[in-house]
Amino acid sequence: MTGLAARLAGFASGPAPRDPDLARTVRLSLYDWATVGLAGQGEPVAEAAFALARSEPGKATLFGGGQAGARAAALANGAASHALDYDDTHFLHIGHPSVAVIPAALAVAETRGTSGEALLDALALGLETACRVGDWLGRGHYEAGFHQTGTSGAFGAAVAAGRLAGLDAGGLEAAIGLTATRAAGLKSQFGTMGKPLNAGFAAEVGVTCALLAEAGARSAPEAMEGPQGFGPTHGGGARKEAFDGLGETWVFPQISYKFHACCHGLHAMLEAMRDPAITTLDPEKITKIEVTTHPRWLAVCNQPRPETGLAAKFSYRLTAAMALAGVDTAALESYSAETCARPDLVALRDKVEVRTDETLSDTAARVRLLCEDGESAEAGHDLVRDADAAETEPRLRRKAAALLGTDRAEALWDAVRSLSTSSLDTFTARMAAAGDRS
Repeated sequence: MTGLAARLAGFASGPAPRDPDLARTVRLSLYDWATVGLAGQGEPVAEAAFALARSEPGKATLFGGGQAGARAAALANGAASHALDYDDTHFLHIGHPSVAVIPAALAVAETRGTSGEALLDALALGLETACRVGDWLGRGHYEAGFHQTGTSGAFGAAVAAGRLAGLDAGGLEAAIGLTATRAAGLKSQFGTMGKPLNAGFAAEVGVTCALLAEAGARSAPEAMEGPQGFGPTHGGGARKEAFDGLGETWVFPQISYKFHACCHGLHAMLEAMRDPAITTLDPEKITKIEVTTHPRWLAVCNQPRPETGLAAKFSYRLTAAMALAGVDTAALESYSAETCARPDLVALRDKVEVRTDETLSDTAARVRLLCEDGESAEAGHDLVRDADAAETEPRLRRKAAALLGTDRAEALWDAVRSLSTSSLDTFTARMAAAGDRS
């Protein structure tokens, strides 16, 4: 019976995928990843990671300027891109795949001088692997205290890095198996610099294990699923159906992008708040706001009376009030102590009642508003089911313009759009230029 590492290696060493929806989504995720990484380069965790990376000379571009070795660059860029927690989320994966996989792939691609097209192919395979492994590890892994961004993300990073390093199926199997003894990431780090570093560590682990495999290191064949393998020892691995259709159907295009600068658990509610039935109500006449969500989110983002900008990012009640009052929930600066204390927002916040419904998907929410004149309005949204593909690109470009400025955002978009025909150096040069803060 073929081990799981060998099965994934066969997938990762096979023909490049040619699914147009997958290709489009990979480009959008690369663009969004670069956007949030450039915007996050000044965060303290990013500056610490860049300082370490610059002590290791190399050819891989850093968001913060300069270059470093592949492993150090992967770590630093991964941490920077997760520093704002504004990056994409995959609910099947139960985490953030791009911040682990893309920095690993880009670092190896640069140091090996590969083409933009090869980078995109490796990203497709690595991101799909991360999502499949995240699904395989499942909810039990997450609830045991592990952070799938750091764990399953490392396996996707190893696949992407190994593909770009030219590993054959045997080498990729070794890289995946070695990752099983290095992948890590704990939810106890949430709210600290350790959370974005989980993404950076995953990217670095992927590069390291790919390079070790290239140098001849080998691993136990059942390192992932064996009795003492990664899944059984980390509270996961029960969802064997997670790999059904591998290489034939693609789950990564179910990725959900953040268009609000707060916890992704709040986004379904905030998208429902954009419904015209809600936006046409007069906030001063609202007497009650009912928000219904899956009970799983209550332990994550139901802070009832936040007092700081960070706490505001985890509050149904305050972000609902912000949306109704016309405060831009996509803007980083909207989340502040001043916003939390605004009398009009506090008044709206205290009209919000958060309810739960186990029959709701954890990607969905419902809102119902009542007004003093008896008028009412209802709306719902599911981040996966109701995603509008036609809206994704323009909303990502508006998000990038808000974070980077219009000119830099458009130059970065042009670089991503032409990546398969222009050199990789062109892309990284434009990425560096977009992040130039001089």
